[in-house]
Amino acid sequence: MPRSVWKGPFVDGYLLNKAEVARASSRNDIIKIWTRRSTILPQFVGLTFGVYNGKKFIPVQVSENMVGHKFGEFSPTRTFTGHSGDKKAKRG
Repeated sequence: MPRSVWKGPFVDGYLLNKAEVARASSRNDIIKIWTRRSTILPQFVGLTFGVYNGKKFIPVQVSENMVGHKFGEFSPTRTFTGHSGDKKAKRG
């Protein structure tokens, strides 16, 4: 269920501060973040975030199409290695 409109999008406070500092310095460093639940805002466009997936930081370059989505959508936490019963397909 989506968040109600009158509340507005959820973004952790420290994330806004990190984005402002990165914009002011105009360097292209990766901003490491642990918040997968935060919504991507228009002021994040053009920045690169390293979103933590529980094991490593996945670099996410924010574009205009990502605005309104969550950071967690762009850094998968599980790796699919294939089904165990698919040995026939590989053999042949």
